[in-house]
Amino acid sequence: MPARPAGADWVAGLSIAGLLLPEAVAYAGIAGVPPQAGVMALFAGLLAYGLLGSSRFAIVSSTSSAAAVLAAATASVLHVSDEHRHLMGVAMVLMAGVIFALAGLARLGAVSQFIAKPVLRGFALGLALTIVVKQLPVAVGVHPVHSDFLHYAWDLLSQWRQWNPYGLAMMLVALLVLRLLARWKTVPGALLVIAVGIALDALGYCQLWGIKAVGSLALGGSRPEVPALALADWLRAGQLAMALALILYAESYSSIRTLALRHGDAVSPNRDLVALGAANALSALFQGMPVGAGYSASSANEVAGARSKAAGLIACAVVGLLVWQLLPWMERIPEPLLAAIVIHAVAHTLNPAVIRPYFAWKRDRFVVLAAFVAVILLGVLDGLLLAIAVSIAMLLKRFAEPRVSWLGQLAQSRDYVDTARHPEAAAVPGVLIARPEAPLFFGNADAIFAAIRERVELQRGAGLRAVVLSLEESPDLDSTSVEALAEFAAQMQQQGLPLVLARTKDTVRELLARMQVAALPASAYVAWSVDDAVRPWLPDQGLSAQAQGRSEA
Repeated sequence: MPARPAGADWVAGLSIAGLLLPEAVAYAGIAGVPPQAGVMALFAGLLAYGLLGSSRFAIVSSTSSAAAVLAAATASVLHVSDEHRHLMGVAMVLMAGVIFALAGLARLGAVSQFIAKPVLRGFALGLALTIVVKQLPVAVGVHPVHSDFLHYAWDLLSQWRQWNPYGLAMMLVALLVLRLLARWKTVPGALLVIAVGIALDALGYCQLWGIKAVGSLALGGSRPEVPALALADWLRAGQLAMALALILYAESYSSIRTLALRHGDAVSPNRDLVALGAANALSALFQGMPVGAGYSASSANEVAGARSKAAGLIACAVVGLLVWQLLPWMERIPEPLLAAIVIHAVAHTLNPAVIRPYFAWKRDRFVVLAAFVAVILLGVLDGLLLAIAVSIAMLLKRFAEPRVSWLGQLAQSRDYVDTARHPEAAAVPGVLIARPEAPLFFGNADAIFAAIRERVELQRGAGLRAVVLSLEESPDLDSTSVEALAEFAAQMQQQGLPLVLARTKDTVRELLARMQVAALPASAYVAWSVDDAVRPWLPDQGLSAQAQGRSEA
């Protein structure tokens, strides 16, 4: 249960309520759902996470990325009515909630970095650009025919003669005001902009300028119900919900962890998974949108001075009061102002500088560009899935490469390093020291041992007496790699070359002890360091030590 609210929590709750309510209505437009779906999601997220979550700063509500993924997912459901597509969207949110809850109960919170940071950076940049472009027609009052980004942008530009200049001007002025008010973090800039827009609509100016308002917010008819869908539809919704859950958790956990590290708070990923599951399930029962801990809202709560989770519950109560008392007025919010609020919310991610470090580091440049281009060319959902696939493929490629370092001893030390990178290191006469530079697993084991066998054949004529294999990169071995290791040891034994393992982890030692490989007795992996493994074969140890080493092997 949240702690008793302090004065700072009341101030924070009042401040962020003015930000969250307009954003909830605006994000509903991104998702292509009625505005009340965003409001119901806001209530569900604030209430469920406030009661069950672990972070004192996280604000769980609808987010721009989740809304865009939901819109793309529902658009992929073809040849159905709008009502059926809406039910499929609700089912996706419910299934995402179930996925979160099951993952939390199974204690899978440690798998929180499934989506690599470069993928998230490229995806967020492409998503922000997509959201901004797709908000412009809302402001200028045109309707592009195509849905894919490039054709959509072309349709928007080709219809420039039909643009409503008043709507465009209202959006630009609102963006400027929001930017100026952002300097004072406790000022609800979005709510003030909305209030001015409602006043303009009430005075008749919006009708005069041809600017549309949000329209009906039918919150009174919302009641908990599960969508009535066929089994095939639920299976399809579950497949799409996986992508929705991935992006929600990646975004949420990144926000929660960043704020926790900043203040030295503990994080509880499994608890947060359950809380996110409850929030999304509750939102779906009331036909709401997916919810997550967005960074902008959570950091706004932090800056506003929140001290506990009570701030989110206070914001929930304030939003409820605003909706109860001001619902008819909220229906008069001009659409260009909602577009301005969305663009302002995603502006911090629309910055190419976020991907610049990957080019400076010369790491993951292809992955971050692939994620960005995939979102632009393939759309939000397919772009995300392709970007994840690319990052996994690049990871497997790095692991599968048979990269082996050949170690030598640094002068006057017990340190053994790669001789290719450190020419000053000297190879130990008669001893081949190999170190795989990736964990041994089914994808690289055979190739790595083939590379070591090739090196053994090259050095056999140079008085090779022993082979040392450093397993420091392999915390564990799967069945394929351990079979490959046993086969390699047997081959070395047939050639009269003892195989000695160094830096073997406890899990691997226990596995080898259970297997009882004849070519790998316990003495073969007793050495904790490379120096311990090599020492019996050093020239200054004498023939007796060498003979003893051969007999033990």
